[in-house]
Amino acid sequence: MANITVTLKKSLIGSKKDQIATAHALGLKKIGDKAVQPDNPQTQGKIRKISHLIEVTKA
Repeated sequence: MANITVTLKKSLIGSKKDQIATAHALGLKKIGDKAVQPDNPQTQGKIRKISHLIEVTKA
């Protein structure tokens, strides 16, 4: 299974509580944090929810 790297590019300040919780579930807390996640439907759903805050690259 492939992995993807998720990087937090924008601040979580002012975001909805569920978006903040999604970012934390991906392992992102501060701007610049990176996390390697498996490329599966669950992760893709989380990415879609906060796509305006993150950058995704193939790992």
